[in-house]
Amino acid sequence: MTVDPATTAHHAEHAGTAYHFCSAGCRAKFVADPQAYLKPRPQAAAVPGATYTCPMHPEVRQQGPGTCPICGMALEPEAPSLDDGPNPELVDFTRRTWISAALAVPLLAVSMGAEMLGLHLVPAAWLPWVQLALSAPIVLWAGLPFFARGWASLGSRHFNMFTLVSIGVGAAFLYSLVATLVPGVFPASLRAHGSVPVYYEAAGVVVTLVLLGQVLELRARAATGRAIRALMTLAPKTARRIGADGKDTEVPLDAIVSGDRLRVRPGEAVPVDGAVVEGSSAVDEAMLTGEPAPVAKDVGATLTGGTVNGTGSLVMEARAVGADTVLARIVAMVAAAQRSRAPIQAVADRIAGWFVPLVIAVALATFVVWNLVGPEPRFGHALLNAIAVLIIACPCALGLATPMSIMVGTGRGAQGGVLVKDAEALQALDTVDTLVIDKTGTLTEGKPKLTAIEPIDVAEDELLALAAAVEAHSEHPLAHAVVSAAGERGLTVPEAHAFRSVTGAGVEAQVDGRSVAIGNAAMLEEVGADPKPLAERAEALRGDGAGVMLVALDGRLAGLLAVADPVKESAAQAIADLHAEGLRIVMLTGDGRGTAEAVARTIGGIDEVHAELTPEDKARIVDELKARGATVAMAGDGINDAPALAAADVGVAMGTGTDVAIESAGLTLTKGDLAAMVRAQRLAKATMRNIRQNLAFSFLFNGIGVPVAAGVLYPIAGILLSPMLAGAAMALSSFAVVTNALRLNGVRL
Repeated sequence: MTVDPATTAHHAEHAGTAYHFCSAGCRAKFVADPQAYLKPRPQAAAVPGATYTCPMHPEVRQQGPGTCPICGMALEPEAPSLDDGPNPELVDFTRRTWISAALAVPLLAVSMGAEMLGLHLVPAAWLPWVQLALSAPIVLWAGLPFFARGWASLGSRHFNMFTLVSIGVGAAFLYSLVATLVPGVFPASLRAHGSVPVYYEAAGVVVTLVLLGQVLELRARAATGRAIRALMTLAPKTARRIGADGKDTEVPLDAIVSGDRLRVRPGEAVPVDGAVVEGSSAVDEAMLTGEPAPVAKDVGATLTGGTVNGTGSLVMEARAVGADTVLARIVAMVAAAQRSRAPIQAVADRIAGWFVPLVIAVALATFVVWNLVGPEPRFGHALLNAIAVLIIACPCALGLATPMSIMVGTGRGAQGGVLVKDAEALQALDTVDTLVIDKTGTLTEGKPKLTAIEPIDVAEDELLALAAAVEAHSEHPLAHAVVSAAGERGLTVPEAHAFRSVTGAGVEAQVDGRSVAIGNAAMLEEVGADPKPLAERAEALRGDGAGVMLVALDGRLAGLLAVADPVKESAAQAIADLHAEGLRIVMLTGDGRGTAEAVARTIGGIDEVHAELTPEDKARIVDELKARGATVAMAGDGINDAPALAAADVGVAMGTGTDVAIESAGLTLTKGDLAAMVRAQRLAKATMRNIRQNLAFSFLFNGIGVPVAAGVLYPIAGILLSPMLAGAAMALSSFAVVTNALRLNGVRL
């Protein structure tokens, strides 16, 4: 068993050891792969069997199933698989539970019947021997895993719930065994009706109840991987590959290689990532984006494995297969996030560090006090109350409170197009009050498009075709928009000759024997054209954030072309929804102030606009906002956003953005749409609320349960808590925490 070596330098000396706490007392931190979304996740060491880890202590990893040396819990596969067999721990504990229950029922009948109802189902002299025969298999066989883990915790000094269970059950059983075998060693004051009382039923029933609680918990924990398994089932097991002869052949998915041509029929799932080479259709990308509306796909459009084809037939070229697909990376990223630790978990860790020794001290004090001043039989009351304290105080619910919510919450986020890299980002997002947004690619499409054509004495299509012929030789982003617009209209673009670029002014060339000049007013004046007739219209378009290009043909003004980066359709509603969540919205951009303010006016709801910024300026503004007391989330998609993403309390990357931006962020919105930011905010709040509920319940349960088990209510109301009831309460507390965490699967985002 090893600790993940991806730890801080502070823990480097411990890498490769078994589990550990370093000399400074802090636990080695499991670090999620920062490139899990866009880069293939490094594979585990080439050892047969899957890698297993502890949900409460993700730094503990080993090949194959086992138990955590820190908390004693059963390890789980690090990444769920559709081929997972039955959980061996669940199978084993279920068998032990059924056998224990079959023995516990008659054990209770013979012991409680004789003690409370006076029903002697067996002769009095035989009673302790019958109880021993019924309880021994329960304690010594069914409860053996608890004793093994409890003993291991004493050796490692990482005390846990099994420490308390093994001490409590062991004390009751050993005392009863001695009382049965050699009753003469006990003083006469301990004898009741001529015999020493035994407590086999307490030991046997507590083991049965703890086993039942473990079974319920294991079953509930298995449901936390539901989201990942749902993602994994999206990809089909086979694909229809088109051979060189044009015939389709159904082949296993792992036989597909990059470059293969695949047919995707109506209603089928896209097998791998690629691009459309024939046909058109509408594809349901809800699994990737969380948005239900199908997306139109034509030749050249990208396809993502796991999305569902609509009514059209498509032929695609495979470009990413296996672990390189977006779906595989999402699964890897979600699995890593589910094993990460939220800062709030440190509260539970600190408490757990001293909680078990404190409980043992309380149990000893309970035994001493009851044995000194309690009612007769003092020793019996003292022993049972001390055992009840040990059993009810098991800290399993406290340890499960945070990781179960994180596991379910991150899985739910993946279903809604929100990929969480680590739990720390999710916790930070819960407290964010200011959202800083990059304009290009976040609020806008990030791809300039031709938005207006206004010709003078020339047909619109002719003007566009001539302009595209010239702009085809230019590298300017606005030029690409003009060429693309001509292609979308199906226009025939002639060849241009004698191309000339004038820095800061425009371009010109000869097209079909005509002189075509495109640029600003200075460019047109240089070729003898008068730009004034369109000056007012051009200024109005610039005020709306468009870039304007004037066109002259043979020295005469022929019209203008306007190119703009369109605002995303969902941006305005997303900003309104984010405002409703209580966020202040700040827009940053490297574009000119006029364009930035035009976009802000179009969208509405932008509280601050900062334009003409360098990457360093963006990071500086984030730092200034934080210095003023704001908790800042930064959403962006470009390399120039990376410094600000890293500087923010939470970095949110657009899934359509650059690798650098995604690696700098704690969350990724798969579609690159701010509508998913609203879902991310709601997810963070719901997850942290769920964690607080779990922690509050755990603290309240132990805060009330331990004193009651110790007997503080006995002098007031005559109430005592038997070890059996304490065991039932302890088991149900863990089950309640896991069940509450599972409610996140149904949270509305």
